[in-house]
Order: sequence, then C-alpha cells, then structure tokens
Amino acid sequence: MSTRFNLFDNEIGAKFAKRFAGVGLLVQQSPLPRSTQELVSLRASQINGCGWCIDLHTKEAAAAGETAVRLNLVAAWRESTVFTEAERAALALAEEGTRLADAHQGVSDETWAQVRKHYDDDGIAALVALVAMINAANRLAVIVHQQGGYYEPGMFAAAFD
Repeated sequence: MSTRFNLFDNEIGAKFAKRFAGVGLLVQQSPLPRSTQELVSLRASQINGCGWCIDLHTKEAAAAGETAVRLNLVAAWRESTVFTEAERAALALAEEGTRLADAHQGVSDETWAQVRKHYDDDGIAALVALVAMINAANRLAVIVHQQGGYYEPGMFAAAFD
C-alpha cells in the first residue's frame, strides 16, 4: 500500500492541515492532561485502524514519559489496572464517541456521568473536541493511505512552526 495523496503538497490541503493543526494546538494547551490526550488519541486510532495516528500518538506519548506498559494496555484498558478512574472515563468516552454507529445512544449516560465526575467544563470541552478531532484525523489519514512507521516525536508540530 502506498500513500494515495499528500495533503501537504496541495494548496487547499496544506491550508486545511494548518487550520486543523491549530485546533489541535488549542486542545493540546487545554487543562486536559497530556497523557490523557495521547491515550485517548491512541485508543480512537486503534479502533479506526489508522496506522499513521497509532504511530504518532504512541511515539509522542513515549517521548512525553508514558510507560510501555500503559501504551501496550490501551487496547485492553477495561481489563487492566494501570489507568486512573479519570483516564478510564476519558477512554470510555473516546470509544463510545468513535463507535457511534455501533450504539444507538452514542455516548451512554453512564459514561457521561463518569466524565462529569472527573473533569471540569474546560476539561470536558477539550476532551469532546479531542475525540472529534482524532476521529477526523484518522479518517483523513486512512482515506489517503498515510502509513505509520516513520514518524519521529515532534515531527508533526515542526511541520507547522
């Protein structure tokens, strides 16, 4: 499989990517813990089968100090003991917000109550925006066959400096 289209080599694609990255920066600078941001992004990317985003978020999380044990257990977070209750609420929201077509109610009231219990309004706004943005990023990368494996920590941010 080779990349079908490089969005960065196209004027419209490049303008879109710059604005998209700006929204990502807003979430990154929010009070939502960086580790939670990376875990949520990684989990949604796993569900969506986005190799590029799995590569990016695994490496960025590791570079920020996330442990290999936690990164390896993200896909099975319900069956592990290494995540806080707040992280578990965020991961549940990420899964339910990603798998909208799999559940008639979308995000359950139980999950929403857990998110409300652990995050203030700014944290919730950042978390909801993050779930929406990572799902959009996954779709962009999967559509154009952006492949994982060559990402280096900081590479994405450097592209928009």
